[in-house]
Formats: sequence, structure tokens, C-alpha cells
Amino acid sequence: MEADAIVADLYTPQARHDPNPWYAKLHELGPASPLDPATSVYSVVANGFDAVADVLRGPRFLKGIGPKDKLHHPVLATLSRSMMFSLEPDHGRMRGLFNKVFTPRRIAGLENDLIGAIDGLLDRMAELGAGGEPVDFIAEFGYQFPTKVIGLLLHLPESDLGWFRERAERIDRYLDLGGKTDDKLSSADDAVNELTEYYLKLIDDRRRDPGDDIISHLVGLIDSGSDRITDIELVANLVVLLNASFVTTMNLLGNGLLPLLARPDLVDRVRADADFASRCVEEILRYDSPVQLLSRIAGEDTGLAGVPIAEGADVLVLIGAANRDPRKHADPGTFDPDRADLGHQSFGGGAYFCLGAALSRLEGRLAFPRLFQRFPDLAVAGEPTRGDGFLLRGYSVIPVTTGGHGAA
Repeated sequence: MEADAIVADLYTPQARHDPNPWYAKLHELGPASPLDPATSVYSVVANGFDAVADVLRGPRFLKGIGPKDKLHHPVLATLSRSMMFSLEPDHGRMRGLFNKVFTPRRIAGLENDLIGAIDGLLDRMAELGAGGEPVDFIAEFGYQFPTKVIGLLLHLPESDLGWFRERAERIDRYLDLGGKTDDKLSSADDAVNELTEYYLKLIDDRRRDPGDDIISHLVGLIDSGSDRITDIELVANLVVLLNASFVTTMNLLGNGLLPLLARPDLVDRVRADADFASRCVEEILRYDSPVQLLSRIAGEDTGLAGVPIAEGADVLVLIGAANRDPRKHADPGTFDPDRADLGHQSFGGGAYFCLGAALSRLEGRLAFPRLFQRFPDLAVAGEPTRGDGFLLRGYSVIPVTTGGHGAA
């Protein structure tokens, strides 16, 4: 089976449910393969661990966002202004500002608040699961927890938090593999316009009445003149921050719950050992990455794993495949937090390494032990439902029973 046919199959419902058999076929062809630009928007697919690392970290490959004839659309115009999709020097200018706010000290200082949020959600699960009633883990915890974290960071009203998910999903549906349709573009445009209006008002409010939240600190740095970033650039980065934080952490929690519950010995160790819980978070990120793919544009005539690439060619970067590269990991389809090498590409690399990686790791490290401590007999109570996205891979429903335990 040639690479073109394999990549075409990734658009099918079967591959979206489980892309790993197709990843294995790509690995048989090599770490990277050419694609026919006449039948694919991409010229090359990178699937090997080292090849993906080369693309993500090397200066030869650049960020890009959408076709040039559609860059006037609000969703693409907004994303292109964010640091996630900007080139230098704009990327470094904006990243430097956010690095001043997303400090290790600030992230570590959130721990008690995160524990409080976790315990409150577990209280709710205990109430809903009383008498053996099934509870949807995604709806009641996987989605709620990272959303509450965003609320803590930005000091958003609790009543506003539910409003964000639907708008983030409309943007993600457009960005997904095969998502570039006119109706999805229009829906994403509307979502970005609504988020822009919300954030501009929030920025204005924090400028007049600053607090101790992320936006107030960012606005203070901007207004002090020490950091050159416009309000509309700040909005663009807040839109990306919303999508990149709560959706990916929701998927991390859901993607990790099932392989852990399948191994009671691992659950016992997670319950008792925070360091082992951290190892499990890394293995979840490798085994079933919340982000499955990225794209890059060749900035010059170059090559990748022996495949020639012309300047301007689009490269499909399969992070999920790289994490299951048998050249990197023995028995890559086995969930094994004790493996010697837990390396993965799930947070990207180089200048664009995920800004929220430390926070996401902290959320997972805290959530799983407290979940299993509170509900020792937690069990899957029905068939989980995968979300229909490919770019952001996770579950939409995971029914569980709490085992009759968990009283506060």
C-alpha cells in the first residue's frame, strides 16, 4: 500500500476511530514518504520519530495557516496573528511576553487551587454516581476540570465557562484533517468573532480594574511599554490558548483513563505514588496523543529522511505516528509507564514547544491519583464514544461507575 492511499484512508471514520494500523503501514514504508500533490494537499508525510523531530525543531520548516486566498477570513486572520502560527520576529516577540506570565513559579502556585477544583468535581461525581448510577467521566470531569483551570487563570465567571466549549469545537472542526469546507469555515469565523468581542471587553475591563489574573498581568506589561504587542494580537493568542489548553487536557484525561483502568496494578501504583503518576502522564501522551498532527511548509529546497522536498511544499506531520514508531519504542502499541524511554512529540518542539506543557502535566499528575483515591472501585460502565476529530483525538463520552465509594 502506497503512502498516498494510506494518508487518504486517514480521512475515513475507521481511521479516525483508530489510526494506529495506518500509522504502522506508514512505518513500513519508512520515516517519511512523498505524496502526490495532484491528489493531496501535502507533498510529504513525516511519521518517524526522528523525522518528525527534525521537522518540528529544524529552521528549514516553517509554520503556515490555510490557503492564502482565505487569509482574510476571521478564523485564519486571527490564528495567523497568534504566536502559534507567527514567524520570527513576531513569534519571539509574543512568546517573550507570555513567558513572563506563564512562569514555573506561577504554575506551581496553582497546585492548591487545582486540588480544590478536582475535589469539588469528585464530590459532584460521587453525588451523581450514588446508587450505582453511571456517570459520564468526560462531561463531569474531563471537560470540567481544564475549563475550571482556564477560569482560574483568566478569572472568568463560572457562568461563562460553558460558553467557550462550543466555540472552541467549531474552530477545531475547521482545522481538522478534511475540515476545510465552506460551512465549517463560516462556523469557525462566527466563533472567532464572538470570542474576539468577548476578549476585547475583558481586556478593557482588566485595564480599568486589574486583578491578579493572567490577562491583567499581560495588559500591565503591554501598557508599561516594555512589551510591544497589540490588543488584537493579545486576543488572537487568548483564542489559541483556550483551544490548546482545555481541549487537549480533556483528551489527555480521557485517553489515559481507559488504559489505566484496564490495569488495576497501575491504578494502585498511581493512587500511592505521585512520581509514578507523572510517568503515566508521559506514557499517555506517547500512547494516545491528544494532538495527532501538525503541518509545516518547507522554507527552502531540502530533504527529510531521504525524501526530497521543494521550497513551499506542505508537510503533514503525524505526531501520533511518531510516538508509536517501532524504531524508537519497542512494542509501541503497549501501554507501559515503566518503559525506559517515555519520549514523545506530543508537545511539539523547538521554538514552538507547547507553552502550557508544564500546566498540562501538573493537571494530569494531580487528577489521576485523587480520582483513584476517591473511587477505588471506579469502573467503565459501557462502551466509550470517540470524538469525531482527528487533529485533536479524544473521547466524547466515557460512562463510569464510582463503585459506591467517594463520600466526602
